[in-house]
Amino acid sequence: MGRSMGADGEDVVIRPAIAADTIVLGRFGSLLISLHHELDQDRFFAATERTEASYAGWLERQLERQDVVVLVAEVEGTVAAYVYGAVEGPNYMALRGPAGVIHDLFVDQEHRRLGIGRLLLETMVGELEKRSAPRVVLSTAARNEAARRLFAAAGFRETMVEMARER
Repeated sequence: MGRSMGADGEDVVIRPAIAADTIVLGRFGSLLISLHHELDQDRFFAATERTEASYAGWLERQLERQDVVVLVAEVEGTVAAYVYGAVEGPNYMALRGPAGVIHDLFVDQEHRRLGIGRLLLETMVGELEKRSAPRVVLSTAARNEAARRLFAAAGFRETMVEMARER
């Protein structure tokens, strides 16, 4: 995919994920679930002791799909972040036509605010567009201000607002 410089001058390598990456990506997925749960415990479920392994196994199966793109960012040879997306057809529940959908974007805590999330986001958008996605959509927790700022700065606009009511 390519090499870039992070905001602190570190060499960042963006590349397709491989099966060996899924162990660390399982941990990142669990952390992403925990972050969302902390933001809104009523809306988002909590990670369990099985989440890392379950997500790693699920993501490894996703790597075999032609419509899926999983990219990682390496800093000094260590996987520091990932992004998971797919090209999807029309979705009548979402009232949306065909699109590239970014499902996950996560940067490990020690590598945040270095521009890695933005690099991954832009690379993923490019990969989805190469696969003929006419648009790219994503969602984030309403209370995840950092992610909302990143996505807005990258040209994404709000199109839907999910609302929930608890019993």
